Amino acid sequence: MSIRIGDVAPNFKAKTSIGDVDFYEFLGDGWGVLFSHPADYTPVCTTELGRTAQLKSEFEKRNVKVIAVSVDPVESHQSWISDINETQNTTVEFPIIADEDRTVSNLYDMIHPNASETQTVRSVFVISPDKKVKLIIVYPASVGRNFNEILRVIDSLQLTAEYTVATPADWQDGDDVIVMNSIKTEDIPDKFPKGHKVIKPYLRTTPQPNK
Repeated sequence: MSIRIGDVAPNFKAKTSIGDVDFYEFLGDGWGVLFSHPADYTPVCTTELGRTAQLKSEFEKRNVKVIAVSVDPVESHQSWISDINETQNTTVEFPIIADEDRTVSNLYDMIHPNASETQTVRSVFVISPDKKVKLIIVYPASVGRNFNEILRVIDSLQLTAEYTVATPADWQDGDDVIVMNSIKTEDIPDKFPKGHKVIKPYLRTTPQPNK
């Protein structure tokens, strides 16, 4: 099954490092990040899970729940978590799915045969409160994820879900944003009273509206 942006994120039930989880119930009415790891006790994944745990407060303030998936069993996860906590100086509290039968990995198309027949690639899915897939990032197994970028795109997704704006290249929270072309230039002052610039008729910017 191939998952694309805009699709409904498939629900599933799974065993995890914190017990049985129903994915939709776990997410509740907030945002979610589902991310995969090729296997337990892999060095890059150890740093990634540690970094995720260190960023707990950043995810919480964005109303985002994180959940990881690995193809190894719960007992392996528990032991690996001890290593992660020790080596990364943190405490992993989010669940890691034990996907031994590859149900979740296949449901979210995380196994790419040309990369590996048995291990997942490093997929990231950002899921909105209406359970739609809003972002997909796929890394090869050798490349660690940039969690500053993951937080940045979550900020952008949440902002653009609330306002009729888009974010430009290299945008950071607090920077000016682009007014969508669906808004006429003469209507911008009413919608964005902080002011705006017309760089080209199709390129209009305004200060970030929620700052």
